[in-house]
Amino acid sequence: MTRTQPAILAAALASVLLLAGCSKPDPAATETASAAAPTPPAPAAATQPAENPDVFRFTIGSLDAVALKDGVIDVANDGKTFALGQPAGDVAALLTAAGQPTDTLHLGIQPLLVRSGARILLFDTGAGNVSWARAGLLPASLHAAGVEPSQVTDIFLSHQHQDHTGGLLAPDGKLAFPNAAIHLSAPEWDSLKKDQDAASLVAAMTPKVVAFQPGAEIVPGVVTAVAAAGHTPGHSAYEIRSGDERLLYIGDVAHHFVISVQRPEWTVQYDQDAAMAQASRRALLQRAADGNLRIYAVHFPFPGLGHFKAQGDSFVWVPEG
Repeated sequence: MTRTQPAILAAALASVLLLAGCSKPDPAATETASAAAPTPPAPAAATQPAENPDVFRFTIGSLDAVALKDGVIDVANDGKTFALGQPAGDVAALLTAAGQPTDTLHLGIQPLLVRSGARILLFDTGAGNVSWARAGLLPASLHAAGVEPSQVTDIFLSHQHQDHTGGLLAPDGKLAFPNAAIHLSAPEWDSLKKDQDAASLVAAMTPKVVAFQPGAEIVPGVVTAVAAAGHTPGHSAYEIRSGDERLLYIGDVAHHFVISVQRPEWTVQYDQDAAMAQASRRALLQRAADGNLRIYAVHFPFPGLGHFKAQGDSFVWVPEG
């Protein structure tokens, strides 16, 4: 929306009124001119551009935040990825009760953007151009949110998997966010450096990496890491604070908003240490439910905002709105 035209019209009107006060025009001439001059059309009402559906704006206390859609991962519900070892009928019944399809599971991919003073914080970077996801929307979503990659000052990686690091590199192999410090836990960084398939990524990001100890406060008063190992060796969630408000970015503690939440002990093929991941998942769900914490779930239906509520000895996802 632009205010240039109304400002010009106001200035012109002020000039006309000033001139009118300084001289008295001939009444006959004024009447003739008025009759001859056409009536100018009324200025068109200023309209606000339609919001991009891949961008969802909200606040965390005094912080401005934006959910940025990157894409979707479609996973066959065939017992090979989620609910390993569980009877197919039990999985189908759980999904059906939640009104979800039973053949395919859809996982969103939505990095989080937060403005904190002069700093622009990005939590995870999406999947980029990986072949197994319908992704790569982050650059366009970021632009729609009014931010260019060069403006991002800090990137917080929950872990090393490609649907969280895929957007770190531009098509030319250089860092897509050239001015950003890249934060991830020391155990996660050590693990990533040992991955031969990630050699080019490691080489590019090494000069920008700022590794932290699990659970460290990274941006004083704003961002604190929450250790949640098991999915990967140094997987981290992040608590974002402003005044009395908090948001917990959960990374891959929970992938699916029904299966992961209502059955936190069911094994997920993505988890490197299943037992530890299950313990981390239940502990975080319990903490969030007990404290009524506001949650940002990167893989839940867009925009991934809501709360976990206790239900018997398990939990349910309650999205905002």
